[in-house]
Amino acid sequence: MGKNRVELKPAKGIEFEITPDTRLGTLLKAHPGLESVLVELSPEFKRLRNPVLRRTIARVATLRQIAKTGNVPLAKLINVLRQAAGDEKEFKELEKNMSTSKIPEWFELEKIARRLDLRPILEGGGHPIEQVVQEARQLGAGEILELVTPFVPAPLLDLIQKQGYQVWHRTEETGVVKSYIIPE
Repeated sequence: MGKNRVELKPAKGIEFEITPDTRLGTLLKAHPGLESVLVELSPEFKRLRNPVLRRTIARVATLRQIAKTGNVPLAKLINVLRQAAGDEKEFKELEKNMSTSKIPEWFELEKIARRLDLRPILEGGGHPIEQVVQEARQLGAGEILELVTPFVPAPLLDLIQKQGYQVWHRTEETGVVKSYIIPE
């Protein structure tokens, strides 16, 4: 993997370790060359070249979240990035099940009260977080908000969960991701 080796440029005086909780923006600021390594791992990471997404999503997304977004096993992502940055320490955490095939008990198509197709916003370089939070707050008990995206919006779903919602997503055969949000 020598072709992917990137000059190690951590911030002056700061020990920098690539972990699942490392923020993508912090990583790319310390190691700008890792962007091309990410793009090689998943076509989904090409979106990082969009300056607006880079400023917004990269600032909040962790490597754990982008692994889900890019459908890359977390251990592989961490180890490839570490190796490219010159850190030979292997990441050995057990993978959490990233499968979204099990339908939660609360999910029923008839309960979908609102739908948001976020693809135009994301393709235009925007970040729909405020719109999604506003729509979620308008849900009544038992109502579901459906989001349509070109990738798993892991940072957004994590944020919504922290605000007291249950979430579930699935990828359709067309590659479109549908995420579902319901109040707890």
